[in-house]
Amino acid sequence: MEVSREDLAAVLRRFNPWWSSREPAGLPDWRRSVFQELVTWADSPPAGRVLLLSGARQVGKTTLMLQLAQHLLMQAVAPGNILYVTFDHPLLRLSGLDRVIETWRELETESTGPQFLLLDEIQSLEGWSVWIKHQVDFEKTRRIAITGSASALNMETESGVGRWYTVRLPTLSFFEYLHIRRVPYPELPVIRNLREIADWSEAEISHIAHEAAPLAAQFHEYLLRGGFPQCALVDDLSLSQKLLREDIIEKVLKRDMTALFGVRRILELEQLFLYLCLTDGGIVDYQTLQSNLSVKKPTILNYLDLLESTHLVYRLMPFGYGKEVLRGKPKLFLADPAISGAVLLKGKSLLEDATALGRAVEAAFFKHVFTRYYRQAIYFSYWKNKKGQEIDIIASIEGRQVPFEVKYRESHTSAKDSPGLVEFCERNKVDVGYLITRGMADMRALRLGKHTVMKIPAALACFWLSK
Repeated sequence: MEVSREDLAAVLRRFNPWWSSREPAGLPDWRRSVFQELVTWADSPPAGRVLLLSGARQVGKTTLMLQLAQHLLMQAVAPGNILYVTFDHPLLRLSGLDRVIETWRELETESTGPQFLLLDEIQSLEGWSVWIKHQVDFEKTRRIAITGSASALNMETESGVGRWYTVRLPTLSFFEYLHIRRVPYPELPVIRNLREIADWSEAEISHIAHEAAPLAAQFHEYLLRGGFPQCALVDDLSLSQKLLREDIIEKVLKRDMTALFGVRRILELEQLFLYLCLTDGGIVDYQTLQSNLSVKKPTILNYLDLLESTHLVYRLMPFGYGKEVLRGKPKLFLADPAISGAVLLKGKSLLEDATALGRAVEAAFFKHVFTRYYRQAIYFSYWKNKKGQEIDIIASIEGRQVPFEVKYRESHTSAKDSPGLVEFCERNKVDVGYLITRGMADMRALRLGKHTVMKIPAALACFWLSK
């Protein structure tokens, strides 16, 4: 089947209203924190690289692309030098890249200055990576940004090392959630990293804890609604969680896994994902999985790879080197703290289930740590000793080991409640470790010999990490 020039031209004009002197319609007035990275790339792409905006479905990749087009127009880039295409559209997918570009140049005369190609969901096309390589090598006036949410895209980019500038787009951070829902938040000092708090006086810490108290209730709402923008903006909690379930189960697990990766035994994949929802932040026991799901280990490993590459889970291996890591069991976090509660139909009862609430907080905190430091951190891991004592998250940042232990409970938490944190600091000569707690009044610095344990409430830590 061949798409007529008239039909293709009509679709392109609909997706590029600026060619007719009209602004992109329906864009929100708020922008994700990564938007500045896109602007920096557009002004001066590092080494001429293609921008790869990578993230799960429904996290706002398309909105960011259109906001970038809007920004370029405001910077006086000629409208005809900006092309936005989404290959989710069947006519554009059927036409292919070369025909789309040819029609664009027929419709709009090229002006001086760089041309911007904003290509959405490009992994839907066969041979797209070869086309991109040729563009990078031979079309020096073109700046290309692509989006994708699947491992098909990741595998293709591996063959083009040195041509990509990757920007990861996670679900909304706590601060972004407050911002887009227009929830008032306290004016708190801006900090470069959590380590700064160790130098504050007790009076300063007490004052900040008091000012930050309203964040606690909003943090719980964030755990229930999550960070997928469309779901987060829905006022009715039941509807918000229903939309999240449909996006995850129907669109990713059933449609994407079948269409993009050829997964046929969807029931097995759904059962595995349900297990991950029940054990969010837990260490994966392959023998238990094989026994409960009647699925062989290679199949489980393949499914976990697919879930990770579609940005639905984060995987941490145990801290260490060599065989410790190769033989270790991974620890898996869901990509958003609200996924588990939505899939398991918990609703507000999540806040009354101490175990489930603790898992949601740990998943939320890891996402914030990862998002803040993934460009600096070589490795994220967890630690567990022979006594069963564990540290939830270790970020290896610029040669330093930064350990975090999450203890989210009503009662007062002391360093004695996390002996593994103290042992890890002593064994690895870490001067500051972090205990992520619940109560705002629990924030303080504890001096333990040569080491400091910083107790920081989860709501405040996520707020600072995302601001």
